[in-house]
Amino acid sequence: MVDAALIRQCADPTLKPAIVEKFIEQVGSPDPLAISVRSGNRVILVPQAKTPEEAMELIGEYVGQAVVRAGITQYPAGLGIKDASELTPDLVDACKNIRMGTALFGKVYRIVTKWYGNAVDEAFEDAIISWESGYFEGKAVFTAPDPGEVKLAEPKQDDPGIEPAVDASAKPQDQGGLGASKADGASDPNRAGMRIDLSGIGGSR
Repeated sequence: MVDAALIRQCADPTLKPAIVEKFIEQVGSPDPLAISVRSGNRVILVPQAKTPEEAMELIGEYVGQAVVRAGITQYPAGLGIKDASELTPDLVDACKNIRMGTALFGKVYRIVTKWYGNAVDEAFEDAIISWESGYFEGKAVFTAPDPGEVKLAEPKQDDPGIEPAVDASAKPQDQGGLGASKADGASDPNRAGMRIDLSGIGGSR
């Protein structure tokens, strides 16, 4: 679990701590060096990075060729860059990753909430799905314009409609796209893959 003090210090101020905590709980990782890679419908198992340098090397190897997620918020590493040389260590810095990830998720949550027309619990669940897929209602949410100030509902702590994150080895992944029409574009380089647990993978490349 990510330290609450770190969340308060680093998270985007437009999001309440309860939203950030639930967001990280659902799709994030407690390890700031966590890297997940997915190509189309295939999850690529990569060695667990032990240093920021190893993590950045892994990201640089796959970004642009596959969907790469990095750090505590599993931020889409390929977003907004044209070449691997543009990658920065901010991706695997705990505080900076939280700041970038929560700012981007906040935009996604506002886009989804505005579509609903009101702050409802279902909007958070759909925002999580959109974070994982990179799409909402067929549109790329990471590059979509921010709708601006939108009232956001705080997710219920024990909402049975939101399934807790689990290891990829324990639960089959949805290969057909998450959330039906709300999620598609499986081969998009900025598309978010499902979080996978790489803690059991040792060794070096």
